[in-house]
Amino acid sequence: MTGPKPTSTLELMRWAVWAQRKAGEDLFRARELSFEQAFALGYLVENPGAIQRDLAQTTRTSAASVSSLLQGLERRGLVERRSEGGDVRSKRVYATPAAVELIAGIDTEMAAVEKTTLAPLNRAERDTLHALLKKITAELPQPTLS
Repeated sequence: MTGPKPTSTLELMRWAVWAQRKAGEDLFRARELSFEQAFALGYLVENPGAIQRDLAQTTRTSAASVSSLLQGLERRGLVERRSEGGDVRSKRVYATPAAVELIAGIDTEMAAVEKTTLAPLNRAERDTLHALLKKITAELPQPTLS
């Protein structure tokens, strides 16, 4: 049984984003990761030594949520938190080699999901969609990082 099909432009955009996120979650689940865990590991691979506040700002979540997320990843041996400069209150977070190996290839797989999602569009239509979304988002307030 299926529900009603989205009809408004924003409903259709949400549907496309939902489909992409669902495909991503399937990829992450195969690695025994949640969407949030995979995102955090990807961020830490790209930004070694980030502080928890950086991760909270990037994910637009609370420091407490990030702390809980990192505790779970730390228990699995996927991140390390290290004090640097003698300040035990300030810890830098690093993805471990096991994390790097675990998430290897996710970018390529997500690019394939995007390609599949946009497959009904020809090149000109994809370019137009991209330009229109850039135009729309240029007029929207930026998500806050606090």
